[in-house]
Amino acid sequence: MIRRLEGLALYEPTFEAMQTFTQQRTAETENEIWQVEHSPVYTLGQAGKPEHILNPKDIPIVQTNRGGQVTYHGPGQVVLYPLIDLHRAKLFVRAYVNILEEAIIQTLTFFGIENAQRKDGAPGVYVPMPEGDLAKIAALGVKVSNGCTYHGLSLNVKMDLSPFYGINPCGYAGLRTVDMATMGVEVGWQEVADKVSSLLVQMIENHQQRGA
Repeated sequence: MIRRLEGLALYEPTFEAMQTFTQQRTAETENEIWQVEHSPVYTLGQAGKPEHILNPKDIPIVQTNRGGQVTYHGPGQVVLYPLIDLHRAKLFVRAYVNILEEAIIQTLTFFGIENAQRKDGAPGVYVPMPEGDLAKIAALGVKVSNGCTYHGLSLNVKMDLSPFYGINPCGYAGLRTVDMATMGVEVGWQEVADKVSSLLVQMIENHQQRGA
């Protein structure tokens, strides 16, 4: 089931709702994907180092239990929280993370952004820039509890990118961050959210059927 959280969602209540859903789910609980657009927030993963927050200004900082370092969520960014029973889907964590990245890559290709790619040792999705470097367009942060996932992915659609200059994104000093609009693609938030969501559902179902 795909569920859209309306409006600009505050991060902490959403985080708490994901935890509650995961703690209370049973073997019969239907998987869900939450589509979220957050109000501005910096989130620190379990390994997050405060020194990677350089100049937060008035943006709140929230400690979370996902993997990874520090990232930014804000308006114009698609955030998806797949709440998936990995046992039922016959998925190991590495394969699940690969599916998240592949769904983003295929979404970007669908909307005309070619050559989106992974980067060794740096989870997420990157796009090549004219200057020859890679810029980050999507981030991942995953938590698995009792074989069930929460947290997920964020894909920059059309947003104010300046808050990324207030941090070392994902712990990398000077890492360039872009959005789809910067890459010349003007597309609606909901259209992007729906495309990534449908690809995730399709890939997870395909994997489950192959593993049956």
